[in-house]
Amino acid sequence: MGLQERNKKLFHRVLQDDIERLMPIVYTQTVGLACSQYGHMFERPKGLFISTSHRCHIRSIVNNWPENDVKAVVVTDGERILGLGHLGVYGIGIPVEKLCLYTACAGIHPDKCLPVCIDIETDDTTLLKDLFYMGLYQKRDCSQVYDDLIDESMEPITDRYGQNTLIQFEDFGNHNAFHFLRKYREKYCIFNYDIQGTASVALAGWLAAQKATGKPLAEWRGQFLGAGEAALGIANLIVMAMMESGVSAEEAYRRILMFDKYSLLVQVGICMYTQVVYMHVHTPFKNMPDFISFHNFFSQNVLKAMASINEQPIIFALSNLTIKAEWTAEEGYMLQRYVIFRNIDSLDGRTFKPGQGNNEFPPGWDKSLVYRMYSREDLGFSRWHRAFRPPGCLVSWPNRILGLC
Repeated sequence: MGLQERNKKLFHRVLQDDIERLMPIVYTQTVGLACSQYGHMFERPKGLFISTSHRCHIRSIVNNWPENDVKAVVVTDGERILGLGHLGVYGIGIPVEKLCLYTACAGIHPDKCLPVCIDIETDDTTLLKDLFYMGLYQKRDCSQVYDDLIDESMEPITDRYGQNTLIQFEDFGNHNAFHFLRKYREKYCIFNYDIQGTASVALAGWLAAQKATGKPLAEWRGQFLGAGEAALGIANLIVMAMMESGVSAEEAYRRILMFDKYSLLVQVGICMYTQVVYMHVHTPFKNMPDFISFHNFFSQNVLKAMASINEQPIIFALSNLTIKAEWTAEEGYMLQRYVIFRNIDSLDGRTFKPGQGNNEFPPGWDKSLVYRMYSREDLGFSRWHRAFRPPGCLVSWPNRILGLC
């Protein structure tokens, strides 16, 4: 990544020429490690930092950004960086590197990209004791001040760069991610990669697996270990795809079972408003261990049980990072029956190369939003995944992505 500092043009050319091999270096896995140590490697600001201490002055801060023609903005508050938790302003590495992919995969000029980090303090005691931490040394403010800060940040960005400026929310906490998507989607050109981008890639994988198994989507059932923004986003888009294939909404929701960190979502439980449609009439299970991002949670017994009732089980291990993956492709290959496998990060395959499903794949969609080629609504995402589906989307993706641009 030192090349990015020395020669930006050469960096992007090298990245474009060998994107598949360099992707894990530019983004996951490496970006997670870089974010966790960001203050210890800090050289210069690569994005716009906005904090609660800037309130009433954010417009002048945005106007001081040197570029006058920004098309794409990626913003984070650092609350849920990959599987690492709240990293505060160290999370700026995510917007910076995500926008590298906008350039490499979608051809959006780097000068037209703006990384933004909203500093709303942190509750991480390690960061509060870190002498190199660049953010505010204060406990996180979850009051109305937080919402007001986001509001005050959005307006000057669109006032300066236009109402159609793409604003991508990245790695916000579960509640805030859905809250801001619902709040701003009719007012700004906004989408959330964790909710909608991951869903598009996951659904593309489902449709590829559908062709491999020969079983129509309308007959499938899905179980989700985790009921956060990514899982809910995937489930919502799968339901939409099922409805497009002729399944009623009630039946589509019934075919999706979701487990949060306590148990199966049932109608006697307590949940977020976004989870209500997936609550089923069922006796609550006993409390389960916290399996969100739980390494090797899919044990051999679980996999064998699934293989015993499914001719070709389809399992997506989507937790970040690889060290937190629920299982590995190697474990799947050792089963007697063939398993269709995807992982959110590229793993080290020798003989067999695992399929990869990661929301770093769809920058072409970002470009279509920038140039208004598609609607920003979920229906657009439902259409988009079809351009990304088989043959080949489980293994070879670069040409398909570049073909969208």
